[in-house]
Amino acid sequence: MYVGALTLDILLGDVRSLKQKRSVVRPLIAELQRRYPSIAVAETGHLDLHRRAEVGIAVVSASAGNCKEVLDACERMVAFRPEIELLSARQRLYNDED
Repeated sequence: MYVGALTLDILLGDVRSLKQKRSVVRPLIAELQRRYPSIAVAETGHLDLHRRAEVGIAVVSASAGNCKEVLDACERMVAFRPEIELLSARQRLYNDED
């Protein structure tokens, strides 16, 4: 069993309030969940900053390759959204021996 974790640090575009931030982040999370139903995704950091967001994604799979493939696809989907800028992405892979 392998568990893959992806942390995305995101800079939001023209956002001036936490309410506007939610209107960008919630649809992003919903789209990730819709496209990849096997993942768990949530806003995990920068909760009090209106132009920054941290999104955490996790996937469990029988193979390391599948974990990496799903996380790479999630990262690409976020990176190509025009209204946000992906500042950093950090992937980690854990197996049952870790």
